[in-house]
This record gives sequence, structure tokens and C-alpha cells, in this order.
Amino acid sequence: MALYPNLIIDALRQVRYPGSGKNLVEAGMVEDDMRIDGTKVTFSLIFEKPNDPFIKSVVKAAEAAVIAFAGEPVDIKGNISVKSKQAPRPEPDKLLPQVKNIIAISSGKGGVGKSTVSANLAVALASMGYKVGLLDADVFGPSMPKMFGIEDARPYLESVDGRDLIIPAESYGVKLLSVGFFVDPKNATVWRGSMAGNALKQLIADAHWGDLDYFLIDLPPGTSDIHLTIVQTVALTGAVVVSTPQEVALADARKGIDMFRNEKVNVPVLGLVENMAWFTPAELPQNKYYLFGKEGTKRLAEELNVPLLAQIPLVQSICEGGDNGAPVALDENSVTGIAFRELAHELVRQTEIRNETLPKTERVDVKKGQH
Repeated sequence: MALYPNLIIDALRQVRYPGSGKNLVEAGMVEDDMRIDGTKVTFSLIFEKPNDPFIKSVVKAAEAAVIAFAGEPVDIKGNISVKSKQAPRPEPDKLLPQVKNIIAISSGKGGVGKSTVSANLAVALASMGYKVGLLDADVFGPSMPKMFGIEDARPYLESVDGRDLIIPAESYGVKLLSVGFFVDPKNATVWRGSMAGNALKQLIADAHWGDLDYFLIDLPPGTSDIHLTIVQTVALTGAVVVSTPQEVALADARKGIDMFRNEKVNVPVLGLVENMAWFTPAELPQNKYYLFGKEGTKRLAEELNVPLLAQIPLVQSICEGGDNGAPVALDENSVTGIAFRELAHELVRQTEIRNETLPKTERVDVKKGQH
């Protein structure tokens, strides 16, 4: 039997696309570029997205259908091209081209206030006039939607440069995305590491973050494959490690610092933040009670030759602000507001110092936001 285009089209009518149930011809997935040269057949299939999960199975089914209909040897395997209606995701080294500085906020263990520090640092930077984005990468315990008072926000898709991108929510001048926007807050997120990693990649690479001076990533506590996923997905400017002065927390903070300094990760540690450095009652603002030990994080910073970016006191308003969706950094005249603003200033300074060590072609002017 001689090969001709209509025979190939009839064969492709027998193959259904699982996503819609329509055959490939009916679904408009067969490109008008078919070529037949003797027994060699080439053509293209068009999918909506470059990462369509059915690409491999559909291509194999199309090859089998053509071979079955031809009734004679046909050279088709490996000759079906795949195209996408949507522009492909940029390569890792080309992700977030409009973002000037990407900072990971980490902690060796949970319960040290890492997310509280991340939220208030973002707000403080925004109040200083910087364009700020915040990714809640704590997949299994997302808290940013509540801290920013936008639990009911539902980010939507918008076509940008040929790609359907997620538009981040905005609150207090900060662009924000979190897995918490897409899961039921009443249910536990039971995902394997690969699922969590893929979700974070999507929130980074398939979101329209736009022009940012600082993109903060609130990492999960500890050292896990999610941390490695982030390191492999984006080029981090540096990391900030949060700890309390307590010895148990400091032991884990040391491991977190070691992870970033590991030659396989090689991310600069911009500094440490000592959270819950002391307790100050509202009625006695001059008093300091060292509930978790005194200046333990400061000593660790000196030992490891890492800058101490700030010491954040423990006051009731921090807890209330997080629960009420109003970060305490909004009140620039409060004790905590001043502390977080000083943290923001010091982070900017350390980022400038770090950028000055880079080759001139890679430097970023964080003040002007220009290369």
C-alpha cells in the first residue's frame, strides 16, 4: 500500500488525546507540515503546554496507529515532532531576569520564628521603597497567607509573552505566592518530596513576578531536598539563617549554615538573625528578660565569621500581628518595627558588599536597581 497524507490522517483519527477525549485530528493537534519520502513519514503534533503529561504516550500511540494503518514497513519512530502553543519555560539560568536579588530565609529547626522574620523583613523592605516579592516555600506549613491577612486570595492565570503565568497576590506592597493559596488549610499537605519540589518550581518559574529588587524565599525548617530544589532552580544571591539564642536551636542553625557553605551548594550566608533575643513586656519597655539564653546567636556569628544582621526582641505584638494579618513591621515606631527596619537596612548593606565581590558584569546596584 502506498503511503499518502490522508492515510496518515485516518490513522491519527484513531488516537485520542486523554485530556479531552477527542481524536488528534478533531482536537486540532496535527500540524500542517506532513512530509512523506518513500517509507519515511514526518509531521508535528501540537500540545497546549510544553510540559503536557500525555506527550510521550500520545506520540507512541500515534506511531503505532500509523504503522498499523500502513500495512507495510514505515519509518516513523522518532520522526514525530512536538510543538507547543505556549512558550516553553525558560532555562534555570534565565529564570527571573527582572529580579535583582534572591534571598533564601532559612532556619535549622522549626519554632524559631523564621516565617515571622521573613514576613516582617519583606514589609520593612517594601516600606523603604524596594520592590519586593515573597515566596512561601514552606510547603507543609504555609503561613504567609494568614500573616498577610489574605487567606481568601486566589491567584489567577494571565497570558504573558505567550505563557500562562500565575499572578501573585499583593499585600502591604509585597507580591506573595504560597502553596497555602491552593490547598485546603484544614487538611494536611501529604506530598512526596518530588511533588513539593515541582510545586515550588511552578510558583517560581510559572509566575509573573515582574521587576523586583528583592525576592525572598521562606524555606522550610531544616535541611531537605526542597532546599536543594531551590538552589538548583534559581541563582541565590545569598541566605539568611534565623535562630533563637537557645543552644538546641544554635546546634541546628550551625547545620543550616554548613549546608549553604557546602561546596555542592555554595550559597553565601549573608548573616544570622537572632530572633526572640529577649522578652520585653509592653508595660516595661526598658526591661530585657533573656528567656532563651543571652546572645547565643551573636556568639555563633562571631565563631563562624558571619555577620549578625539583627537581634529581634520577643513581644506580644509580634504574635498578635501574625495572627491578625498585620505584620508588626508596619508600625515603624514600635520596638519591633525599628528592629525589623534595622534588619532590612543591614540586609541591603550585606547584599551590596556581596555584589561588590562579584565580577563587574554580574554586579547589581541594589540602591538604583540597575546592573
